[in-house]
Amino acid sequence: MFDRQLLLSEQLDVDQTPAVALWWAVIASGIYHGVNPGMGWPLSVSAALMEGRRAALGKALMLLALGHFLAMSAILLPFTLIYALVDWQREIRIGTGAIVLAAGVYLLINRRHPRALARIRPTRLALWSFLAAMAHGAGLMLLPIYLGLCGIEDAEPGHRAAAELMLGNLDVALAVAAVHTAAMTVAGGVIAIGVHAWLGLKFLSRAWFNMDVLWALSLISVGALALWTAS
Repeated sequence: MFDRQLLLSEQLDVDQTPAVALWWAVIASGIYHGVNPGMGWPLSVSAALMEGRRAALGKALMLLALGHFLAMSAILLPFTLIYALVDWQREIRIGTGAIVLAAGVYLLINRRHPRALARIRPTRLALWSFLAAMAHGAGLMLLPIYLGLCGIEDAEPGHRAAAELMLGNLDVALAVAAVHTAAMTVAGGVIAIGVHAWLGLKFLSRAWFNMDVLWALSLISVGALALWTAS
């Protein structure tokens, strides 16, 4: 009896390991996005310095987080409906991997930032964050992770209602977007507070670092890994 319980416990741990790893990937990608200045943390520093109070930094971070969350949700939620097609899950994963890889290649070749982002008023940080995340393909990086978390490989067609599957995937999509955005906000916030408290605006103008190439290579890597695991 004890051996059977031990075996079941070990089996449960094995089954949960991939999901735990994927959730850590969601958090890691959020930290990565937060560190990237292209996702907006320098704007929160600028807001605090211009208004002369640190509370403006927190407000700016929350607006950036709102825009980022909406962008992640806008990318993930349509796949909630598509991924209900259990019979086509492999093809959907391959297509997703190809899209992510293609986006990385495009950003690697075309490094010019969209001019529309520079025309948005500083007071519209949520809108800027949403458009910046969409333009940089930030949500695409989460797609392969999200599809892995859906966990319907063992589902048999006809034995699970599409509505139930879509509802479950919807919860996962929103959770992925929320956890990722929280990790991004914490990472970016720590850097922003440090820059505001000790380094100031001169640091932003003199020590700006560009992560465009690394960002594009990251998308290519995620897309290639998604293609490999799907095939």
